[in-house]
Formats: sequence, C-alpha cells, structure tokens
Amino acid sequence: MNDPASVLKRWRSALEQWQEESNTPRILTIDAHTAGEPLRIIIDGFTDLAAKPILQHRKFIETNLDQLRTMLMWEPRGHSDMYGCMIVPPDPTQEVVADFGVLFLHNDGYSTMCGHGIIAVVSVAVEIEFVPLDQKEVLIDSPAGRIIARPHVKDGIVTDVSFENVTSFVVALDQTISTERFKDLRFDLAFGGAYYAYVNADSVGIDLVKENATELISAGKEIKKAVAEQIEIKHPHHEDLSFLYGVIFVGPPHDVRNHSRNVCVFANGELDRSPTGTGVSGRAAIEVAREQLKFEETISIESILGTTFEVTAYPFAGASRTDSNEDSKEIRPVVRGSAFITGIHQFIAHPNDSLRHGFLLR
Repeated sequence: MNDPASVLKRWRSALEQWQEESNTPRILTIDAHTAGEPLRIIIDGFTDLAAKPILQHRKFIETNLDQLRTMLMWEPRGHSDMYGCMIVPPDPTQEVVADFGVLFLHNDGYSTMCGHGIIAVVSVAVEIEFVPLDQKEVLIDSPAGRIIARPHVKDGIVTDVSFENVTSFVVALDQTISTERFKDLRFDLAFGGAYYAYVNADSVGIDLVKENATELISAGKEIKKAVAEQIEIKHPHHEDLSFLYGVIFVGPPHDVRNHSRNVCVFANGELDRSPTGTGVSGRAAIEVAREQLKFEETISIESILGTTFEVTAYPFAGASRTDSNEDSKEIRPVVRGSAFITGIHQFIAHPNDSLRHGFLLR
C-alpha cells in the first residue's frame, strides 16, 4: 500500500531517473519579465554557432532553426504574446568585442531590437553572475547595432538596468492614412531600434486600458497593415531593418507623475505589456522634434499595466544616419527599467508529438 507521505518524494526520484536515462533533446531557458512583458532566454539545446556578425546569425537561424522559435514562442509552451531571445556569440569583427550577442524572437519572426529584452537579459546575466556584479557596462550586439547597458546594483541585487539605445530618429510627422474603420488617421513615423507608427489613442476612440486589449490589437493590426502597404520604409544603412514593426497608441498617463502612456501592438498582433523600450526611444525622438522634450530631460512613460520606463534624450554626436527629411532629428536615447527572473525551464520536443513545433490559435 502506498505511503501518502512518500508520493512527492517518489515523483521527484522518478523524474531524476528519467532525466538521466532519457535521450530526448532538451532546450534550457531562463524566463524573466520586464514591466510585465515576458522574455524567454534560450541558452542551450540548439546548434553551437560560430562567431560572426549578428545579422548573419539572424539569417542562419531564420533559415535553419526557426522551429526553435515556434516551439518556444507558440503554444503549448508559449502563447500569442510570448517573447524571447537567443544568446549568440558576439561579432568578432568589432574593434571591441561585446559580452554577447542576442537575437529577439516573437510570434511572427525576429525583432531588430528590443528594449525590454535588453533590460531583462542584462538583469539575468548579472543575477546569475555571467556578468560580474561590479561590471559597470555590458556590451551587446543586436541586429540594430551595438547596445551599451548599465546594470544598477544595490546590496548585491540588480535594481534596474539602463541602456544606451541605437540612434533614434523621426521619419515623418503628421502623416495621414485611411483604413476601413479609420479615415484620415494621423500618425507619426519614427525609428527607435525598430520602426513604429505612433497614433493618438483619442483618434481611434479606444482607452488604453487592459479591458480594451482585444480591441487595441484589432485596431493596431489594421493600421499597421495600411501603413506598411502605403508608406515606403527604408532604413538608411540596413535593408534588413526596413519594415514597420508595430503601431503605438499614445494617450495621457493614469498616474500624474508620468508623462504619457504607450500601448504597442507589434509583430502579428502581439500586445506589449511594457511601455516598449524601442517604442519610448522613438517617442523621445518625436518629442524632441516637436520641441516638447529637451535634451538631457527624463520622462517616464506608462504601459497598459501602469508599469513604467524612463527615457532620456541626448544629442546624437556622430555622422548623420538619416536622409535630409526636415522632420528628422536624431537622438541618442537612454532607457531605464526593471526586470525579474520568473523561472528556469527545460523544454523537450518529443519526436512522436505532431505538435512539437508549436501552433497558434490567434
């Protein structure tokens, strides 16, 4: 007769034995969230990659390992709004070699950059001491360029992370577009590591609250499709970055201490739980271009959850990266936020499982 007190002990023992004897490949991840937005960090279980420029990593993984993205982002291991990254070797051609490279993943493919992802992956790197606690700067190669992150540590704990984003700039202000539901809709177009169309939430009649998530996703997808079809987007240096990543609805803050609220709908209808790190970078460029934000001034921007990122605009000191568009004003944004580890996971894909590479219902 089973001893009730030994049941859990026997379960644990059986699992340990199965792990030792099973030949099923495992994928190891560390999960975290930044301001509510998930990040699944993939660190083991895929082909070892040779050191090469980051865009070559992205092309290789997109062509050869995309089933890893769908397996871990899609159901049943993920969901429609899951987000992740793969740790890859840094670019060996750089004069100063970075600490690591990172590729960001979502339900529809691969991001060019991700602010909440940088905050989370640096927090985790310091927390597990891949990066020493006293290291002042962490250098990361992303598809959009080199990122300089600074972990802020108190009493041995990472309190938050700030990062110097890639050059951000306005492409155009006060553009208009019409969709089936929205006629002569005004938007701004800016780059903050990815391209976003910024829309005043009042103009679509949707409050930026959790209860309206489904409606915001629907509107965001419709507006994104129209802008992508009708507006040519061309990055000044990298063709791989020349696409509209998402739509950001902008509204007033719910907390008067904050500047405003951002709700981003990106990829294939993903809704960002955070204020969107690349999104607040583009917002800062817009605010500077409109002379509503001064250089070295910091503003706090809310998410749909009320969580916040801080963003500070600094002058861009290098050679121009944009065209002669008179609306364009380049800035060097610094974004700051907090992230927390939520779990450590071993995932498997059973060879007899017809759904092992994932699926989506939305």
